Amino acid sequence: MGKDMESMMQVLGKQAREAAARMRMAETHAKNDALERAAGVLRRESEEILAANAMDMQAAGKNGIDDALLERLLLNPDRVEAMAEGLEQIVTLPDPVGAISDLVYRPSGIQVGHMRVPLGVIGMIYESRPNVTADAAGLCLKSGNAVILRGGSEAIHSNRVIAACLRRAMVESGLPQDAVQLVDTTDRALVGEMIRADAFVDVIIPRGGRSLIERIAAEASVPVIKHLDGICHVYVDAAADLEMALKIAVNAKAQRVGVCNAMETLLVHQAVAAAYIPDVVAAMYEKDVEIRGCEQTQKLAKGIRKANEEDWATEYLAPVLSIRVVEDIDAAITHIGQYGSDHTDSIVSEDYSAGQRFLREVDSASVMWNASTRFADGFEYGLGAEIGISTGRLHARGPVGLEGLTTQKWIVLGHGEVRE
Repeated sequence: MGKDMESMMQVLGKQAREAAARMRMAETHAKNDALERAAGVLRRESEEILAANAMDMQAAGKNGIDDALLERLLLNPDRVEAMAEGLEQIVTLPDPVGAISDLVYRPSGIQVGHMRVPLGVIGMIYESRPNVTADAAGLCLKSGNAVILRGGSEAIHSNRVIAACLRRAMVESGLPQDAVQLVDTTDRALVGEMIRADAFVDVIIPRGGRSLIERIAAEASVPVIKHLDGICHVYVDAAADLEMALKIAVNAKAQRVGVCNAMETLLVHQAVAAAYIPDVVAAMYEKDVEIRGCEQTQKLAKGIRKANEEDWATEYLAPVLSIRVVEDIDAAITHIGQYGSDHTDSIVSEDYSAGQRFLREVDSASVMWNASTRFADGFEYGLGAEIGISTGRLHARGPVGLEGLTTQKWIVLGHGEVRE
């Protein structure tokens, strides 16, 4: 079986490499045409997509998949329409490929600058959500890349139909259909081959549970764009507008609890703790959020369970919030550095110096001042859409959109200059 998976990966990889070479030269109008056609095909094939999804849902129910995964797996007419609209939105985004920047003259007379170019072949490994098949393929297409999609076994029927729709649109637009390839096996051994296929794959982007991402990060020889956890903080400073701080905290925690940019720990300066904590706890209780707090927090509000060391380091993805009273901004920054996941952290403060310090010193992919962590999102950042979020420090960081699926090369423009 191992040899079979190796052979399958070589076929997929070679086809993707050839398609990537053609996609690198694709004109913007051709890519946009493919995206528009793909949206139309998804709409026309909606019944077939939903029938395939019903098969996946039935099998998932028999296999005892939990409710949260079932909700992500489910497609309905509105979600199919949202996939189509998502592709049409990508059409409206500027094409980053070929953009020239930082062009300057050197003393020798040459001009030196950067040109933005596709990464090449993207390996996308994801679970549950069949809409990722369309979203990821659309972003890779617009950024001039080829993509190999490896969805979860629970969504195999849905993903097959969606990928077939996208490939049909590629052909109709004169682009290589192998720029979008779906791994048509549920054998997990193929994932191992894919994340070590350096000759064919330029970057791996995993989306799914912690165990999947940890495995890929540990075993991959191909570079990985990823984030493991979203242990996000809001720090309420001594100089915070407490009404603003209440609104931000409730939104950051309770607007959606099961997402990576939701707040998991609220840090409160001791100078405002007595005035702020009873109000924020009451507001969280109204949203059915369980509170776990330090000893000082327990003294200031009722019904709070004692937080332990594990709570500070936990991404709950649930209606649970830990609250800690801290001595000052230094203690808040130290806490975030020790327990955070480099994803998103926010300060609420009217003090310019405190806000600037927080922005400089907190080393996360997104750092905010007087705003909810829930804004850490490609759409909210003006990227139009995102393929994932990176907490790494190389290449892409934070929400990864079209530009994050490209890199830069140096270009030099001369007029016959030679080096002396």
